[in-house]
Amino acid sequence: MEFGVASHGAVLAAAPLVARPTWLLLSPPPPASCIQIQNRLYSISSLPLKAGPVRACRASLASSYTQTTETVDLDWENLGFGIVQTDYMYIAKCGTDGNFSEGELVPFGPIALSPSSGVLNYGQGLFEGLKAYRKTDGSILLFRPEENAQRMQTGAERMCMPAPSVEQFIDAVKQTVLANKRWIPPTGKGSLYIRPLLMGSGTVLGLAPAPEYTFIIFVSPVGNYFKEGLAPINLIVEDKFHRATPGGTGGVKTIGNYASVLMAQKIAKEKGYSDVLYLDAVHKKYLEEVSSCNIFVVKGNVISTPAVKGTILPGITRKSIIDVALSKGFQVITCRSHELRNHLGG
Repeated sequence: MEFGVASHGAVLAAAPLVARPTWLLLSPPPPASCIQIQNRLYSISSLPLKAGPVRACRASLASSYTQTTETVDLDWENLGFGIVQTDYMYIAKCGTDGNFSEGELVPFGPIALSPSSGVLNYGQGLFEGLKAYRKTDGSILLFRPEENAQRMQTGAERMCMPAPSVEQFIDAVKQTVLANKRWIPPTGKGSLYIRPLLMGSGTVLGLAPAPEYTFIIFVSPVGNYFKEGLAPINLIVEDKFHRATPGGTGGVKTIGNYASVLMAQKIAKEKGYSDVLYLDAVHKKYLEEVSSCNIFVVKGNVISTPAVKGTILPGITRKSIIDVALSKGFQVITCRSHELRNHLGG
């Protein structure tokens, strides 16, 4: 089965989300050539490489932010969605006491990880994805980062992991974005993709939660995720492979959810499709979601989407589209899979 999904419709619907409560505005840069964190001034070439000492029971927040004013010479018209090595990444550690260290910016590059770490042996890891956008006046916008922070906390609870506070998460995002500000594409040319990672970096052998965790944020300038851009995409409905099952981890953004879709996605792309639309794992006939996004069905003034019941990810874009649709007078129905199928008329 093939579905043409009008992805540009969702983008247009999300346009009103520029309202002040929705976006987090990062102040325009002062004329500076350094990064200031925790009231300490570092030259670009002398940023420390070690995480700071553990602080008890409170987030480590930067008191001010400055950044370089240089620009990067990239082909902004042909970015695509791939990794571009930027300048800095953020790292914080958490030990057995459950408290995260003062995170610090370090040069982007490889990290040391034991072969017996929890993330490598048992997949104890989560990630998030959000973006920073450049306005025409030079200021930078973050889209609902508190939602990503809260979702990481929910996922961490499911995966038996500690998580940074919402405040530390947002502060870490700010630090990382502003330290890499020169990599943010010009207005309308793309965005700076932000990838927070939380993983069990401590060593384990028996099946158990790791004794140490690492929180990392890195960034990369990107264009559109799908090569079609804002044009409709073609999806194939998959009835053999399944992304998630009831009682599993389909409702959290754990790393294992994405490795399991690679085979189905590979087959779909070889057939000329953009991605896969998965069915439920029990009845194998009800729509759930795509490999990397939620799905909406629009008929007239009614918008339907599968309810968050543990097998689909509670997408932040999903929530935003629902908010905007309701504000525009649409009727939004969050329904169970079989009800969504009935809405399609099948």
